[in-house]
Amino acid sequence: MTRTPTARDPERATLDKAAGENFPVAPFFLPRAWRFDLMAVYGFARLVDDIGDGDLAPGGADARLLGVSPGEAEDRLVLLDAFEADLRRVFDGTPRHPLLRRLQPTVRRRSLTPEPFLGLIAANRQDQLVTRYETYDDLLAYCELSANPVGRLVLAVTGTSTPERIRHSDAVCTALQIVEHLQDVREDLGRDRIYLPAADMKRFHVQESDLAAPTAGASVRALVAYEAERARGLLNEGAPLVGSVHGRLKLLLAGFVAGGRAAVHAIAAAEHDVLPGPPKPGKTRLLREVGLTLRGEG
Repeated sequence: MTRTPTARDPERATLDKAAGENFPVAPFFLPRAWRFDLMAVYGFARLVDDIGDGDLAPGGADARLLGVSPGEAEDRLVLLDAFEADLRRVFDGTPRHPLLRRLQPTVRRRSLTPEPFLGLIAANRQDQLVTRYETYDDLLAYCELSANPVGRLVLAVTGTSTPERIRHSDAVCTALQIVEHLQDVREDLGRDRIYLPAADMKRFHVQESDLAAPTAGASVRALVAYEAERARGLLNEGAPLVGSVHGRLKLLLAGFVAGGRAAVHAIAAAEHDVLPGPPKPGKTRLLREVGLTLRGEG
């Protein structure tokens, strides 16, 4: 899904992962200042996820930059604590990590607050402690930390935050997170994490061992289809966000919604068998979804 990070330039390796996301991060058609600020926010979000997933560049460069000793460089909770301390320096000092130094002018220029950044850190702490979710509501509460802050930051960077837009953005971001979980069932299981609600697994007679199979059986496919439909519903719920803005921002937000819809379509096209690997949409389907979303269809 993403490029392998390198030890020589962990900052560049983190930012390069933007090309592998389900949604456009900072496309060329946006104003240059927006692109810089959105990439700064992305760098933070990608790095904190890499810390939480154990996907940092080899060689321990990020740990050294955060002031973590070699003996603790594999302890994700220690790294997250150090990362949070460096985040706080963004607001009241000089951060150590280059991605947080890159973020500092964005925070000042856009008057960003610590809360959404802290939410993303909290989500990754939760990943170290919680590996199963009993109900769909439990999963939604996790998405409130792991996904929704990103959309809120996009609105803040572009100066378009309103309560209604935040509500729609939260629906879109939660949907994108659920879709990513569906695409990554096998990868997450390899990390001893399952983001399919246990109550739904029970309803569809799916055991954890079923998720380790080379291909999905009928029960797993039915479960994935059910969760994908939930994600589609959330995308539809949040889609009015696109029509509430204008110009290039409208195209960017349409890309977010369309990316989710195209990914749901790719999952369906794979007959909801996500176990061989993450189903990914092609560019033609993505562009089609962008057009439908801009026209208020989909």
